[in-house]
Amino acid sequence: MGKHDVVVFKPYPFRVGEKLNIEEGPRRGDWEVIGISEHKVKLRCPVSFREFEWSRFCYFVEERKGAIWPQ
Repeated sequence: MGKHDVVVFKPYPFRVGEKLNIEEGPRRGDWEVIGISEHKVKLRCPVSFREFEWSRFCYFVEERKGAIWPQ
């Protein structure tokens, strides 16, 4: 077996109260984590206050300290 470059993904361990910024895709924008279950995450938009519950979908890319939120 040869050696290869491999991209590894892990589900993000959401925590209630976290402020998120999703940069791409249909869920892009700013969100606050307001609920978590084994298979779902519930997010709230900080501007419209609309809430959505989705299957866990995010993967960690980077953490920005002192970032402006919401943008």
